[in-house]
Amino acid sequence: MKRVVLRSVEPAPRPVTTVRYVECQKNYAAAAGCYVFDGCREFMPSGAEGNAALTCAACGCHRNFHRKVES
Repeated sequence: MKRVVLRSVEPAPRPVTTVRYVECQKNYAAAAGCYVFDGCREFMPSGAEGNAALTCAACGCHRNFHRKVES
């Protein structure tokens, strides 16, 4: 009779990445068929500190309209 030894395998640790949201990419003239960007250069969260604010204090749009940079 053969012996079977089971080992628990721990997953490799994931590298830590930081995410920044930079310039706004929202096209404010899409309804007119043009391209107009507001020039907001960096996402600034609105609201109290510690909360994951999803609205930009500078331009008022959602965080998803800002270009995401991972480093």
